[in-house]
Amino acid sequence: MHLTLRNLRKQYPGTAALDGVDLDIASGELVALLGPSGSGKTTLLRIIAGLLSPDAGEVRFGDRDATRLSLRERNVGFVFQHYALFRHMTVAENIAFGLSSRPRARRPDKATIARRVEELLQLIQLPGYGRRHPEQLSGGQKQRIALARALAIDPSVLLLDEPFGALDAKVRVELRRWLRRLHDQTGQTTVFVTHDQEEALELADRVVVLREGRIEQVGTPDEIYAHPASAYVFDFIGRGNAIRGRVQSGVFVAEDELGVLDAPGVADGDALAMFRPHQAVRNDEDGEGIRVRVSGMHRRAERITVDLSAGGGNRPIEWEHVADDGLLLPAVGESLVLRPTRPRFFPLSA
Repeated sequence: MHLTLRNLRKQYPGTAALDGVDLDIASGELVALLGPSGSGKTTLLRIIAGLLSPDAGEVRFGDRDATRLSLRERNVGFVFQHYALFRHMTVAENIAFGLSSRPRARRPDKATIARRVEELLQLIQLPGYGRRHPEQLSGGQKQRIALARALAIDPSVLLLDEPFGALDAKVRVELRRWLRRLHDQTGQTTVFVTHDQEEALELADRVVVLREGRIEQVGTPDEIYAHPASAYVFDFIGRGNAIRGRVQSGVFVAEDELGVLDAPGVADGDALAMFRPHQAVRNDEDGEGIRVRVSGMHRRAERITVDLSAGGGNRPIEWEHVADDGLLLPAVGESLVLRPTRPRFFPLSA
């Protein structure tokens, strides 16, 4: 099912939750709505579902205007963060609920429903669990059952609202990889909300980065990470460092005379030089780069992160490299020149 969203607006008291959102989602695509709290991602998902009505704009499911249709009329499958399973029902009854609660004229017979439940239990890799109750399941198993219940009605679109937020880190990683495999099997048009950029980059075909009710950038995970459209996207996707300064005639001059960087083709004006912690090397004292002071260091699994201070109005900087790679680590309190290998430059106002 192809989704078309045009000029969607939603106002809450004192704030615009959505401020003119346009988005096309192709049939069979898995799209992540990514952003911090208050960015509008859950509001957008609920408008797609029919749980909220927009103040303005249009929602189309294929060629049909669905803007004023209910969730049931849209035939949407919705999965919540906290499972929302019926505790008094068995797993099989939970999965069958959307089918067995249909009006009599549209309700499949009991044998058809039972076959559909067994098919879905096989699909979610929980065969034989039909007679159990939710309290007998782990968190990851409960979320699989919630997904099976949403899929049972053959939804036009599958919508997931922070589906892994209630799970511990290890289970989240396992379940999102399982969900990607499941999506590849079913080809279901899927939209999911997350504030976890790692989750979005691993799972989605495309990522929609939201900021204060507007779309900041839409692209594949590689495009979003490697070619961010703004300083906001660069900072939100992955870990990033930022140095304040000014570009003049193709040279970036850091504030407080901290150093210079080549900035060919960059427009003159106040700017941020941004780079990833692993995209920097130590340079000679009189070479190109930014003068910093070592404030500490710590290990993150197989990597060493050196904490640096650049002074002025700059926030702390991280410099990262693989542990045991032979690099002589600087001492705490030592000054050095750090040269970003792949800096990106953004207007300071962006």
